[in-house]
Amino acid sequence: MPSRTAAQCCSELIFVRPRFDAYREASQQIRAIFKSYTELMEPVSLDEAYLDVTENKHDIPSTTAIAQKIKQAIHKETQLTASAGVSINKFLAKMASDLDKPDGLSVILPEAAADFVQKLAIEKFHGIGKMTARKMHELGMHTGADPRLRSEAFLVEQFGKVGHHCFSIARARDDRPIIANRVRKSMGAERSFAEDLTDQKQMMEALNEIARILHQRLEESESKGHTLTLKVKFDDYQQSTRARTLEYCIDSYRLIKNMGHELLVSNIEENQPVRLLGLTVSNLGGQESGPMQLSLDLRLPELSVQRRW
Repeated sequence: MPSRTAAQCCSELIFVRPRFDAYREASQQIRAIFKSYTELMEPVSLDEAYLDVTENKHDIPSTTAIAQKIKQAIHKETQLTASAGVSINKFLAKMASDLDKPDGLSVILPEAAADFVQKLAIEKFHGIGKMTARKMHELGMHTGADPRLRSEAFLVEQFGKVGHHCFSIARARDDRPIIANRVRKSMGAERSFAEDLTDQKQMMEALNEIARILHQRLEESESKGHTLTLKVKFDDYQQSTRARTLEYCIDSYRLIKNMGHELLVSNIEENQPVRLLGLTVSNLGGQESGPMQLSLDLRLPELSVQRRW
């Protein structure tokens, strides 16, 4: 729920200003703990990452033991709890990590993986969005067992690239490798407004500031891209995006600002209330990688594991 709507619903609501500096500091501490066990770490947010500890710096054979030691180290150094999921691939590890939040440790064993996925509700699948889940329901698919009955060609025909992903994860397969030092493919900035903007001049001024922040982030990370995308959210929560790709790099504040203005003019009607504006530069580069099969020892009966599949 947007803060503006929440304030209207509850006049006594108290807003707590986020402490992003503290979040980043804690994130750096946690990542340092991760790296004390393995360099194969793929961050996916400030507080989440995938680790491949098949060969770890402490020569600990059990991945579950490592997960427990990492949880203990995080709590000791930051006083924060952490949930961990242990399994044979990224999809299953992610699903396991969501089972016992907060402060959980769950393991999905190889021999239990297929049964776990078959019983899982489609909308719980990581990587399956609300719209895709809704369409799957319309096609009679409600749990992980249902896509297993469909061909890969059928799923791709219905869902595009997501169909390939769904075909694999319904069979508990996920060949995506851990990508350490992953090259970021996009960078953006956006702003929500306490009061909806209806005047185009105000929108342009707001977009100028967003462009300035985005340009600063690009400079700090020494990144350049070829595509600029404008995101607009209206007062009825409908969202629209417009993008433009150039043959040369988008690397100056003036270019970001001017392109943003052009995209905005073509994206809104006169006096249409706007609640959020955002700009993203993409096509920053990538990193090629191939499939990798993990061979892990997940068993550790002497440790206290909240949930094991």
